[in-house]
Amino acid sequence: MKHAADKKNLKICLVGSSGGHLTHLYMLKPFWKDKNRFWVTFDKEDAKSLLEGEKMYPCYYPTNRSIKALIKNTAIAWKILCKEKPDLIISSGAAVAVPFFYLGKMMGAKLIYIEVFDRIDKPTMTGKMVYPIVDKFIVQWDEQKKVYPKAINLGSIF
Repeated sequence: MKHAADKKNLKICLVGSSGGHLTHLYMLKPFWKDKNRFWVTFDKEDAKSLLEGEKMYPCYYPTNRSIKALIKNTAIAWKILCKEKPDLIISSGAAVAVPFFYLGKMMGAKLIYIEVFDRIDKPTMTGKMVYPIVDKFIVQWDEQKKVYPKAINLGSIF
């Protein structure tokens, strides 16, 4: 990341599926509220309602185990990341995070992944896919450190 003096100017991409993943990211508001930010999520009513007034880009869904969705979201990620050039990408899943993380890494962004709260002793597919490339991998349970040894347990977001 840039110098500490640049933290206010930090540009953040918050990317995740709508529903619980988006709720997790939204609960980080004390961190992102005074930062330059944009969101990438599903174009669904819950997301539009929660993110009213926020800069939001829609991504393709459904994503679960779909090569078609991965290809479409990789193209979307390329366009958005080239335009926005974030310094930091944060996600709590799910699959839409993968192309944003891999392309973001290639473009020099720092990556923070937060493993979901309800997966205690097994990795998520997205977690497994991004774990090797992230700068920080956050878990919410000590038990998750057995699955992700390099992770940092910051406790529950809830």
